[in-house]
Amino acid sequence: MRVLVAGATGAVGRLLVPMLVAAGHEVTALSRTPAGVERIRGLGAIGVRADALDATGLRQAVRSASPDVVMHQLTDLSDADGTANGRLRREGTRNLVDAAKAAGVGRIVAQSISWAYAPGEGPAAESVPLDGTATEPRARTVAAVRALEETAAELETAVVLRYGLLYGPGTWYAPGGALAAALAGDRSARFLGSTVANDAVGSFVHVADAAGAAVAALDWPGGAVNVVDDEPAPARAWLPALARALGVPAPEPVTGRQEWERGALNALARSRGWRPARPTWRTGFADQMVRG
Repeated sequence: MRVLVAGATGAVGRLLVPMLVAAGHEVTALSRTPAGVERIRGLGAIGVRADALDATGLRQAVRSASPDVVMHQLTDLSDADGTANGRLRREGTRNLVDAAKAAGVGRIVAQSISWAYAPGEGPAAESVPLDGTATEPRARTVAAVRALEETAAELETAVVLRYGLLYGPGTWYAPGGALAAALAGDRSARFLGSTVANDAVGSFVHVADAAGAAVAALDWPGGAVNVVDDEPAPARAWLPALARALGVPAPEPVTGRQEWERGALNALARSRGWRPARPTWRTGFADQMVRG
C-alpha cells in the first residue's frame, strides 16, 4: 500500500514510519525542514519537504506521492502552544483533506484525542459525544478536535484515532521531559498538562502502541476509535507513580476533578485486534526508563 504520512517527525510519526516500512508499505513522509526530510530518508521512507499550512505546496506533495491512504499525525506541541496546535488541527487538516480529495485519495487515518468527551461518570466509549458544554480554554480545544474529525470524515473512509495521553520517547512524560522538570520545581517547564494529583481520571498510551494502532488502522472501517491502555486511573494514583519512575518529587494527593476528566475505554480497538504492548501505565512508566 502507498502511504503518505503527515507529521512524520513527531513523537508518534518517528516510530510509525519505520513500522510502515517494515510492514512492506511504500511510504512517503512529510517534514517542514531539510533536517526532517533527511531523518525520514534514514528510516527507509521517501522524504518530502512540505508544510501542512501551505495548501498549495501540500497539494503538490500529495499529488506527487499518489497515496492509497493519508496518515494524519500532525501536531504542534513542541512549545506547548495550544493556539498553534488548534490551528494545525483546523487548517492543517483542512489542507490535508483537500489535497487528498484533489489526488483522488479516499482514505485517511487521523490522530485525535480521547479527553474531549462530554462530562459524565465512568470512562467514555466512542458512543459518547464530544463535549458541547465546555468553557474556555477547553472549549477551544474541543472545537479544534471537532473540526479535525468532521473535516477528516469528508473522505470516503476516515479512521479517527483518539489517543490517550502519550508517554515514551519525545513526549512530555518521558525522562527529562516537561512534566519531570515541572515536578522538580522548574517554573519554566512548558506543557499542556497538570501536576495536581487529584481525582481527575486519565487514560494513557505509549507512543509505540499508538503508532502500532495507526498501522493496524490501515485496514479498519471508518469511525472514531479510542487508542488507550487498559487502565484509566485518577491522577492521585498515576502521577505519584510516574514521579517515582522519573526520580522526582511526588505531589501530595488531593481530592476533586472536573466532570469531563473521566478517561476512555479501549474495547473497540481491542475488538479489532489491537493489543497494547504496555497494557497499563503501572508497568509502562517504569518500562520507559529502561527501554525509552
